[in-house]
Amino acid sequence: MSYVETVLQPGEVVVGTTRLHWFIYLAPLAILVLGLAVFIVGSSFDPDIRRIMDLVGAVVCLIAAARLLGAWMTRASTELAVTNRRVIHKTGILSRRTQEINRDKVESVDVYQSFAGRLFGYGTILVRGIGSTWEPFANIADPLTFRSHITAG
Repeated sequence: MSYVETVLQPGEVVVGTTRLHWFIYLAPLAILVLGLAVFIVGSSFDPDIRRIMDLVGAVVCLIAAARLLGAWMTRASTELAVTNRRVIHKTGILSRRTQEINRDKVESVDVYQSFAGRLFGYGTILVRGIGSTWEPFANIADPLTFRSHITAG
């Protein structure tokens, strides 16, 4: 059961949800490709240099694996939802951080999308409440639809 489902109040229903976009895996995958390229290029050198290249390739691949695991954990542990009463943002697995704001207290919702974000459907949303500002929700999938869920009725 998700965090959002556990905190719903009586009569409260989820209007829309989103999650982090798969693009958060792009940088770790690029590092992994770099590590594999070091292995491939290293195989053409003499044995002494090949050992060094294999070591460098292994370290780069381990870094990539750690970053991929971190991106997966971040994506799996982040929940963004809009209910008929509030906006909910939750992050974290072992420790948890939540932000909630009543929808009637939302003053504006800003959407930032780069060219790649517009092309692939991800962006950053900033929810401004009356008298407060949340930190941005970066790299979320389909930010325009999520903004519509927040601002609609």
